[in-house]
Amino acid sequence: METDALINSYLDLNLLVLSGTLLWLSARKLLSQTQLAHAYGAQLRLMNALTLLLALSPIMMFAFTRLVMAHPPNISDLLVSQFLQGNVSMSASSFETLLGLREDTVRVLSTQQLLWTRLLTSALVLGGLVCAGQLASSVYRLRRALRHSYVWKSIGRTQILVSDETPVAYSTRGMFRRYVVLPSTLLTQPEDLKLTLAHELQHFRQRDIECEFLLELLRPLLFWNPAFYVWRREVRHLREFACDQALMARPNLDLRAYCECLIRACTQAAQERVFFTRRSPAVALVDRRETRRDSTLQQRIIAVTAQTPPGQTGLGWVMVSGLMVTSVLATAMLMQRPGDWSHDRLMLSTIVNLERMASRTASPDSASASSSDILQGSFMPAER
Repeated sequence: METDALINSYLDLNLLVLSGTLLWLSARKLLSQTQLAHAYGAQLRLMNALTLLLALSPIMMFAFTRLVMAHPPNISDLLVSQFLQGNVSMSASSFETLLGLREDTVRVLSTQQLLWTRLLTSALVLGGLVCAGQLASSVYRLRRALRHSYVWKSIGRTQILVSDETPVAYSTRGMFRRYVVLPSTLLTQPEDLKLTLAHELQHFRQRDIECEFLLELLRPLLFWNPAFYVWRREVRHLREFACDQALMARPNLDLRAYCECLIRACTQAAQERVFFTRRSPAVALVDRRETRRDSTLQQRIIAVTAQTPPGQTGLGWVMVSGLMVTSVLATAMLMQRPGDWSHDRLMLSTIVNLERMASRTASPDSASASSSDILQGSFMPAER
């Protein structure tokens, strides 16, 4: 793949994450006014699907433009069409410069001739390597924590481990096995043990571990993009809300006992030194980073007590999901590069050339007019 194609794919991924985040925040705002506001399970499934779609969109669009349609409809061609119809109040030269801004930027970045391009590339590479190093370190700590834990029970390919080092339960997985790590203090609290184990096993049913792996793999590419951290925060919040809500739907589960279990786990998580004990990718009952915000535990308890709307996966939610997926795919398509030349672009280029010719011919006329005014003027006697 050529350098400019790689740069365009990188820009498409970051722009698409930004667009997807704005679309999701707008959709969540609209959903808050409907009965689907507390359909956390359906919202989580949609966000997990959109996360995978955003990650694969550059590859999908690359294959689409190579195998299906070389030059699909794009935002650049649409803007040119609107300009030719007189719907854009801008000079042709300025409009052409604006349209070519991305192509010019990609060309400058691919050549690496300017100092700022080399500095920017070095910063992006260095930041990506730092994030990749943090991920590798976290995975190493996670594997080390799993080796230092004791196998308590095995349920198929899922192992339940007990550790003296972790204050809060968490779940993770390897290539072929899944792991739930419980603090050893939970063995003396049968009620909390049952609730915590049910919570962590629910994460496996929701595919939360796989989604966390994907988010961590995307971080070296998107570390500088604020929209990525907003997206990840939304996924993590929905993950816990959906898990708590799914447990509350089970019969014979005490709501008060579960809320008290969350409060005790939050107290334990606040005592963990995150900088030295960070283990990722993993999903914990309560994340230490979430305890810094006082409203997080309150939001979870409100989500637990919120009633799940009936028919949350019915026709209404299918329409919402279809609209979101279609919007993301349409946005990815509109971001594609335009064709080399089209009828509209030839017309725009002609207008630009005529505009430049008019500006060039106007300059000598104005100069000759000013000189003729001087020659035709009369001398005025100076006043004494």
